[in-house]
Amino acid sequence: MSLIKGLVSTLYCLPKVYKWFYRPYYLLSLLMTVAFPFVRCCPGLCEHLPSQREDSNSCAFDWREVEILMFLSAIVMMKNRRAITLEQHIGNIFLFSKVANVVLFFRVDLRLGLLYLTLCVVFLITCKPPIYMGPEFIKYFSDSTLDEELQRDCRVTWIVEFYANWSPECQTFAPIFADLSLKYDCLGLKFGKVDIGQYAAAAERFKVNPSPLCKQLPSLLLLQGGRELVRRPLVDTKGRAIGWSFTEENIIRDFNLNEIFQRCKKLSKGEKPEELKTLLQEAPEEEEPHDEDDEEEPESKKDK
Repeated sequence: MSLIKGLVSTLYCLPKVYKWFYRPYYLLSLLMTVAFPFVRCCPGLCEHLPSQREDSNSCAFDWREVEILMFLSAIVMMKNRRAITLEQHIGNIFLFSKVANVVLFFRVDLRLGLLYLTLCVVFLITCKPPIYMGPEFIKYFSDSTLDEELQRDCRVTWIVEFYANWSPECQTFAPIFADLSLKYDCLGLKFGKVDIGQYAAAAERFKVNPSPLCKQLPSLLLLQGGRELVRRPLVDTKGRAIGWSFTEENIIRDFNLNEIFQRCKKLSKGEKPEELKTLLQEAPEEEEPHDEDDEEEPESKKDK
C-alpha cells in the first residue's frame, strides 16, 4: 500500500517537477548532482580514471565509492524526515549530493576535485533558488510602515512573517504562507511580511535575531494594536529558537486561525466595533521557555 501511495504522489508531482527544469537553478543543480556518476560511467572519460576494483574496471564504482553513496542516501533520508514541502526534499538531495561529489572527485583526482569545488562556489554565488512569485494576499512592510499599519486600526489582527531572502527556510516557507493568506485573509485578519535583511530596526524592535546560528528565521508573529500575542518559533533564555515545524497544520492550530477568522469576519458584516471582542483580552498567556537551572531556584529559597 505504501509503495502504491508513493507512486501516486510521485505521478501527481511530476508536472510540477518538469516545470522546475525550465529554471536554470534546478537544471544546473541536477547536472551537478549527477556529475560524478556521469564521469565514472561515461565511455571515453572513465578509462582515464583510477580505480581500486580488483578487476581494474575503471568504468564501474569501487567498494569505497559505493559506501559513500550509501552513506549519502542515509543522510538524505534522515534530513527529509523533517522536510515539509517537495522543494525541501529536492533541495536536500541536491545539497548533499554536491557534498558527496566533492569527496568522490577529490578521492579520484585532486585536479578534478578542485575543478568541481570551484564550480560549486561559482554556482552558489551566481545562481540563487527562484523566489516564490505565486498568488498571495500579503502586504510587504518596512520598519516604519509596519508601525503605522499596526496602530491604524486596533481591531485588525496581523500575522507578520519576519524573513530574509538569503534564508533557505524562508524561501521554502513562502508558498505555505501565501496559501494561508489566500484562505484566511479578511477585513479583520491580514497577512504581512518584513524583510529584516533590509529593515533591521523592525527585527530589533520585535526581538528577532537574524543570525543563522540562532535559527529564528522565519519568525511568525500574531500582532494586534502593536502588541504581540503569539510567536513561533519560541525563543529560550539564551536567545536560541526552539524547534518548530512550519507546516500549515501547525500554524492553524497554534495561531488558532479558524477561530480568529470566524471572529474577524464580523467586521466585514458591518458590526459595530464594540460588539467585536478583541483577541488581546482572550488570548492566553504563553509560558516562557526556561532552563532547568531556573527551576531549582524556588526550591533553594524554600530550603533557606
